[in-house]
Amino acid sequence: MSPEEYLKKYLSKDYEKGLEAYKKGKPLQYIVGNVDFYDLNLKVNENVLIPRFETEYLVQKTINYAEKIFTDKINILDIGTGSGAIALTLKKHLNANVTACDISKEALTVAKENSLKNNLNVEFIQSDLFENINGKFDIIISNPPYIAVDEEIEEIVKNNEPHLALFAEDDGLYFYKKILKEAKKYLNDKSILAFEIGMNQGEKLKEIARKYFNESTIKIEKDLTEKDRYLFIFNKIILSNRK
Repeated sequence: MSPEEYLKKYLSKDYEKGLEAYKKGKPLQYIVGNVDFYDLNLKVNENVLIPRFETEYLVQKTINYAEKIFTDKINILDIGTGSGAIALTLKKHLNANVTACDISKEALTVAKENSLKNNLNVEFIQSDLFENINGKFDIIISNPPYIAVDEEIEEIVKNNEPHLALFAEDDGLYFYKKILKEAKKYLNDKSILAFEIGMNQGEKLKEIARKYFNESTIKIEKDLTEKDRYLFIFNKIILSNRK
């Protein structure tokens, strides 16, 4: 679907205005005000990242693992929830209690609207990582900011999407290090950590993960373009070799 067709589909009255905004460099999803993610339709605006297909695949992989590994109701924490895409999709497809946190009040406002829009009950907490989180979880999942501050990215992304959710210090590794260092206190013995990562960060993150989870199974998995894109850590879980 071309940008013009996309705008015509979603903007009946304001098509010309939307087309002008697109020509000036505004993402289509922000112009229309929503995006399809997995099997949900989500509100998005400049306070949240536009969810990507790579993140859909993270969710799919996590659902697949969860269904194979857990038999009882699952407790899940989504760190840096943004629009709520990950948390809401997991809530829809798993028998789970889902908690989602973000440091941004504005992002949480969007996530709560998406929760109501899709009739999915998720607990949202304003928190800088684990700061305001209590309890223990079977799955902790996160798509944190992972672009290095000096890395070149597309102008349309840099000029529109929230830098708070894009960039991280320490070559993009800052939030992974913080989460990995603290996560054990919030995980049940049998548990999964799941991350989306930058395509060049896999081996470094594997080393960092071993520092805190040296007895766990640590896997780097690829996206559909065969790039390293996901880090999974399985604690006290024996994985089958079958795909």
